[in-house]
Amino acid sequence: MTHFNNRPVPLIDLQKCDGCRLCVHACPTKALDLRNGKAFIANSLACEYSGLCEAVCPTQAISRLFEIITK
Repeated sequence: MTHFNNRPVPLIDLQKCDGCRLCVHACPTKALDLRNGKAFIANSLACEYSGLCEAVCPTQAISRLFEIITK
């Protein structure tokens, strides 16, 4: 799982990202932006891990990983 500042953030596959900005516009907390034409987590503290970015990505470049915890 990808973490920044002890918070989970979506994983962005730069090979798949075409820079369409749909994820940037969909993010309710403005945690995403573009750099060199590719999506990136601009503010990891703002990311709520909602999945809206993943849902709108037409190239499936964004994924949210989950950790299964068993007792």
